[in-house]
Amino acid sequence: MHDHSHCDHHKPASYNTAFAVGVALNSAFVLTEIVYGISSRSLSLLADAGHNVGDVLGLLMGWAAAYLATRPATPNRTYGYRRSSILAALGNSALLLVAVGAIAWEAIQRLSEPVPVPGTVVMIVAAIGIVVNGGTALMFVRGRKDDLNIEGAYLHMLTDAIVAAGVVVAGYAMRATHWAWIDPISSLVIVALIAMGSWRLLRRSFDLAIDAVPDGIDPKAVRAFLESRPGVQGVSDLHIWGMSTTETALTAHLVMPAGSDSGFVSELAHELIHEFGINHTTIQIDQDHCGCSLPV
Repeated sequence: MHDHSHCDHHKPASYNTAFAVGVALNSAFVLTEIVYGISSRSLSLLADAGHNVGDVLGLLMGWAAAYLATRPATPNRTYGYRRSSILAALGNSALLLVAVGAIAWEAIQRLSEPVPVPGTVVMIVAAIGIVVNGGTALMFVRGRKDDLNIEGAYLHMLTDAIVAAGVVVAGYAMRATHWAWIDPISSLVIVALIAMGSWRLLRRSFDLAIDAVPDGIDPKAVRAFLESRPGVQGVSDLHIWGMSTTETALTAHLVMPAGSDSGFVSELAHELIHEFGINHTTIQIDQDHCGCSLPV
């Protein structure tokens, strides 16, 4: 006996407006940082501008993926374009790590030959960044727990706001002390903060790309839950993976010698939604355990 149930717990919220506003604000801010970074010879401003370019690209990728995820399935793409959100998160994190490597290299070179930087200009531009990035982060705050794409956008914007606050402090210190080495040091701090957030995003998105069990779901707890269902004597071929950054799927063989009633699988699917957030379930009921399925 084979049965399946695909139950959508809720329709994902749309963040089109947040993406559009975020892209527009950050694009304008990037141009501002580049202009003032070049004119003031501030590596910290150029470093943050380079990161914000990555943020703009990341927002665009996330926006495109969010749109593609709503496209209907086709005979050749039976799951539609759901996994595009995973690819966007993976590409975004990889792009950021490449960018921070280049920034770190330039900052290390500047340590040996510091360049004087006008602290006041740095402070003013960075203060604008606090407003831009902090405001953008607030637009994504509600969806950060339900979607890796949205969480990535939120974390990057929040990190940028915090980093911008650090740049303001660095600018004040440069104005007060005239120590040119503060600029490359603050750049390295920016790089470290970005790298930590990007590495976490890379790890989680890579896990989803190779069909690992999504964060927040304990496969042992899921197995124990299935084994505790009335009439179930064994569980094999249990697989749990992310179909997208918002949807989790499960397939399993349940050994039930007495069989099951017509509502068992449907009820089980709803229980898996509420207990674990698994909203795409495919269950095969085996009345005779022939040993042909490999335990997982």
